[in-house]
Amino acid sequence: MCGIVGIIGARDDRTIDSATIHLMCEAIFHRGPDDEGIFVKDGVGLGMRRLSIIDLAGGQQPVFNEDRSICVVFNGEIYNFPDLRAELEAQGHRFRSHTDTEVIVHLYEELGADCVHKFRGMFAFALYDQRQRKLLMARDRLGKKPLHYALAGERLLFGSEIKSILAVAPQLAAVNNEALLQYMYFGYIPDPLTSFLPIRKLPPGHLLEFEEGRVRVRQYWDLPRYSTNRPHSEEECLEELEARLAEAVRIRLISDVPLGALLSGGTDSSTVVALMARASSKPVKTFSIGFRHSDFNEAHYARAVAERFGTEHHELVLEPNVVETLEKLTRSLEEPFGDSSILPTYYVSCLARQHVTVVLSGDGGDEIFAGYDRYSIHSARKIFERVPRWMRDLYRDQVIPRLPQSMHGRRFSYNVSLPWRERYIDSISFAFERDMPLLSDGFRETLQRFGKPEDVMLRYFAQAPGQDPISQMLYVDTKTYMVSDILTKVDRMSMATSLEVRVPILDHLFVEWVTGLPPEWKMRGKKQKYIFRQLAERVGVPRNVLYRPKQGFALPLVHWIRHEMKDLIMSVLLDPRTAQRGYFNPDGLRRLLDEHFTKRRNHSGRIWRLLIFELWHRNFLETRNLPGTSMPLEVGVSATPAAQV
Repeated sequence: MCGIVGIIGARDDRTIDSATIHLMCEAIFHRGPDDEGIFVKDGVGLGMRRLSIIDLAGGQQPVFNEDRSICVVFNGEIYNFPDLRAELEAQGHRFRSHTDTEVIVHLYEELGADCVHKFRGMFAFALYDQRQRKLLMARDRLGKKPLHYALAGERLLFGSEIKSILAVAPQLAAVNNEALLQYMYFGYIPDPLTSFLPIRKLPPGHLLEFEEGRVRVRQYWDLPRYSTNRPHSEEECLEELEARLAEAVRIRLISDVPLGALLSGGTDSSTVVALMARASSKPVKTFSIGFRHSDFNEAHYARAVAERFGTEHHELVLEPNVVETLEKLTRSLEEPFGDSSILPTYYVSCLARQHVTVVLSGDGGDEIFAGYDRYSIHSARKIFERVPRWMRDLYRDQVIPRLPQSMHGRRFSYNVSLPWRERYIDSISFAFERDMPLLSDGFRETLQRFGKPEDVMLRYFAQAPGQDPISQMLYVDTKTYMVSDILTKVDRMSMATSLEVRVPILDHLFVEWVTGLPPEWKMRGKKQKYIFRQLAERVGVPRNVLYRPKQGFALPLVHWIRHEMKDLIMSVLLDPRTAQRGYFNPDGLRRLLDEHFTKRRNHSGRIWRLLIFELWHRNFLETRNLPGTSMPLEVGVSATPAAQV
């Protein structure tokens, strides 16, 4: 596991030197505290920070081919590298190390950019071909590892994290208002946008080629068609499911450093731990946290799983200093990020890193097996589609605007009046302007030049390779929420502690097989994750763990906001400094806070997102003296190069 950086410019660009690449590497030191590697030649610089996992002595990067005409920097793990290495050695390639990174350069020699199809794992890499003077970058199929890039004049800059780009090009910190609006609605910024206008995310399953000053981005993988795999019986389905997931877990146990598992006590992480225990010769090290607020302490479920599988369990019950942690995390977050579970994810990563360098997690199960409550809620609301469309439109357009904003059920009635795709998007977003004016007139006017935030979701609905609503919702969530929220959160919080997280449920071969299952294997009546829960029972996960309300890494957010965080919230959101940025309507903010703190309504989610937004400005932008600390009067056009496709 590492962090990678680089710049490629004109051949005679002598300003690209080792000191510049070192500065980029220093910005992501936390991703790889064990080593640094730099290559600079003829206007090209590649760098990496290394967290040593495999081939501790010989795995330094950049890694070269035999004649040093091709070099690569790599972040991630390629789990099938032993098989690939054997094939390449049989074809005459000579290896200098035992690291998985080296298979990339040799396979590129054989297949060019198509080498990416052979890799099984999580990865982001940048490969420079000196003969062709071409840079190839790739991101893994499901987006476990991040990769950002920016075209600045004739230069391409890239990095695992945005901060490495801004370390040498602070002028690129032009705030992207379209992305900020998406954050306010969804709590994250979907790919390929970032919070900075010139900087892009390379989407999962995509390649980027940079040659002669031109960028070309193309997709090399997508989820296959849904509902093409029809098992003859439940037993047949379970046997195949178990064999495939057990193999995905087994290949992720390869490590030259201590390894364990994050255990929330939920279905997904418990099933992964069960399969790890079966494949391991020693007790699995497991890690879990809880909170002293009894309503949010699920540590006893994790403890039950640990006892069932004989793990070496580590548990920490917290009374955290939330304000101090937020100050720390928002100094490192490059974009505003509204998922409050960053806190428990960070805490459990800190706990695990005291004992191991690598952990497995259960992330991804909800998006491929339909585990979220919203899927069953959406299915239940299909009954409202019996009401003629014209009547629902009339009610939404003419009646709802006349209803008191405090009226109970107002949002529900609006939601069920929508067409089903818009209804689903509405249920997973915050409509900032519907209930009260939270955005300033100036910011709202600026935003009119952009499309609606929900347009990004509608585009994924339109290209979903499935006919039924459940499959289409799973596709949209896999492309947006899972990548830009769940996996981003796991990567940033674990890497902040120099911990590698591996995600066996998102093994792409396993995901392709599960995607092919018809929706009734995932949701059966009101039973969410039907076949996966059957598998969990089959491998021994206790029933009281499986059949309980879903919380994941739960936390007492409402309590914190009304107590420990209240002074911070009031002082930050009502500060004239916040108002002067020009994003928010001060009267709307006061009303929002008044309704929440007088307990007339629960606005915890909105308040959290607004607080993180302002703390991001203060603790990330301002502390680095970057531009973009207030809303620009004029917003530039998209920085996507004309040659990009």
